[in-house]
Amino acid sequence: MLLHSCMSCKLTIGHEAAGRRGSTSSMRDLRRATLCFAVLVAACLPGHAQAALLMEEPYGVFGALNPTGHDAIYFARICAETPIKLRRCAAGEQGSVFTRYQGIAGYDWVAMPLIPYLYSVEDPSAVPIRVDRETVIRLREKYHEAHLMSLGKDLAEGGTFKRGWNQLLGVAYERRMYAFRFATAEAQDDALIAKMNSAANHSRYSLAFWNCADFSSAILNFYFPNTFRRSVFPDAGITTPMQVTYELVRYARQHAETQFSVLAIPKVPGFRGHSRANKSIAQSLIVRGYFIPPGIVCPACAGGLLIACLAWGRYPLHIEHSQTLTPADMTPLTSPAR
Repeated sequence: MLLHSCMSCKLTIGHEAAGRRGSTSSMRDLRRATLCFAVLVAACLPGHAQAALLMEEPYGVFGALNPTGHDAIYFARICAETPIKLRRCAAGEQGSVFTRYQGIAGYDWVAMPLIPYLYSVEDPSAVPIRVDRETVIRLREKYHEAHLMSLGKDLAEGGTFKRGWNQLLGVAYERRMYAFRFATAEAQDDALIAKMNSAANHSRYSLAFWNCADFSSAILNFYFPNTFRRSVFPDAGITTPMQVTYELVRYARQHAETQFSVLAIPKVPGFRGHSRANKSIAQSLIVRGYFIPPGIVCPACAGGLLIACLAWGRYPLHIEHSQTLTPADMTPLTSPAR
């Protein structure tokens, strides 16, 4: 559509210029037409920004029970004026991460600057090489007191099962992430800012029907309409991080203009053990043994689940050799797409 508009710009101006050359118009009119042509062509050229789908691995007790993981979206040109208000980034800013968690002051989504979201600090040089529990708690509390009090003084910190503001800070201390990077146009980013700032931001969280992956899917559909949808197999109609990620990978393979790449954000060692690989619903049920009790009652159901897992549930993402990012150099993620 954008290319079509640009061609229309060029053809219209070309006809006008030709008419002037065939008439008795002065050279000044021709110069004006040439200048107009240059301005319109420049306006038609897309200024590419970039974004990334962050697929975050499951961890801890909750991750063991539900190993699907978490999804968030990063934008290089969109920054958080507050956790619930967006704006275009100024020079030198590194963008922000949008995410949905249940129980964050009743909001449907919140936005966090990239480095604090990953490491709980504002200066990348202050990121520890290794952390312990006390260090993680201290870094999170310090940033929370300085920047997140607008979410409410009584907002719970969060724990093993009930989520809170600590889910928004130092994510890389908890788990490994993969960033699936794609190009965006500046006009699209501006439209998303306007849409999210104007829409009601009230939580409708539902693990089965309106979770973090549904949020990411909705934003991706804003950029790539009608591309992301629920899948009956192998996820039983529940949107999962692996499903959304695979749909983005599949779309990017067919559309070179997405300028797609995959980057790994490693977990900072010391605070927790290794996080686990993301799984589909079918994989989760099989790996955790949840299919055994209903399988005793209905063996055919258990067999169908196994077939669904083997046929559709593995979602090949080819992330084994992804480029690894470091806090000191996030350029492959934050730099504009070319």
